[in-house]
Amino acid sequence: MQESAKAVGALGRAAGLEQAARQRSGWYARYLWAFAAGQLVLVPIAVLWHGPLSGVVFAVTNALLVTGLSVYAARQRVVRRGFGVKHGVLVGSWAVVFALSITLGTAAFGHGVPFAAVAALACALPLAVGAWTETRGAV
Repeated sequence: MQESAKAVGALGRAAGLEQAARQRSGWYARYLWAFAAGQLVLVPIAVLWHGPLSGVVFAVTNALLVTGLSVYAARQRVVRRGFGVKHGVLVGSWAVVFALSITLGTAAFGHGVPFAAVAALACALPLAVGAWTETRGAV
């Protein structure tokens, strides 16, 4: 009987830790929202600008975004179960859409402002959906 009580207690503590991790994982939603907002700046820069100045501005802006998000993520103490898979799927989805947007934008649409706007929204979409699902899952 005492062993089953210990097991029940251990399961209760594990459930409590899982709940605490869910409640404190809102940082990832904020991370994804910031990454999505960055796409609204980075994609038009990559699609519309040409020449060495555009490359420098894009590289510096992207480096600042990635560095800031990486420092922010590294400071977080709580990571939910399944975080690695979810993050991999979100970043992989974003990478595919970003690569297609940049390739099509530079090869087929040139300086097309409407394409740049749609591409920026398309690149932000997987990250925004991930942030929304993370917010819903944290409750």
